[in-house]
Amino acid sequence: MPRRRQDGPLVAAARAGDEDAWRELYARHARRLQVWLASLPSGDPSASPEDIASEAWLTAAQKLEEFSGSDDDFAGWLFTIARFTLSNRRRTAQRRRTDAQEPDPGDPTWGVAESPEGAVVGQAQTRDLLARLSPREAEVIACTEVVGLDVATTARVLDMSPTAVRVARHRALNRLRDALGGAAPESRS
Repeated sequence: MPRRRQDGPLVAAARAGDEDAWRELYARHARRLQVWLASLPSGDPSASPEDIASEAWLTAAQKLEEFSGSDDDFAGWLFTIARFTLSNRRRTAQRRRTDAQEPDPGDPTWGVAESPEGAVVGQAQTRDLLARLSPREAEVIACTEVVGLDVATTARVLDMSPTAVRVARHRALNRLRDALGGAAPESRS
């Protein structure tokens, strides 16, 4: 029988039913998860990032017994669940295509951001720049630059090797630099 990795204290407490541990895990990861999901195309106009994040949290709660790892590993596991949830939504939307109504940019509440993370997602320029990248590169940039995941966690979330994440990030940043006329976008090393 394979040996189980040592669980982090928050994960162990949450598995034991400690509501405060769940609140702490949620506080650590909920906003970043929503920002990441909002930066990706959902393919389903009726699916909001909040809906997909909620489904991911529900799945995580139901499958917590299957998870083993540190409190930091929990983020990668949760983001992976959200990625699969988003993929399922995309497939469902393709099977049930409808004509979605575009949001009205004249609506005074459209693009209103309540936090610094929301301001990033709310900026049309950020979405436009991500749209210039391949879907894989956009996912990598959304993980590393928009929500600040490290390379290892991004690799787990996107089911890529760390080397592939670094290469995709490098290519995407070069493509964005060219799109901005040579001005290098802010990035983390």
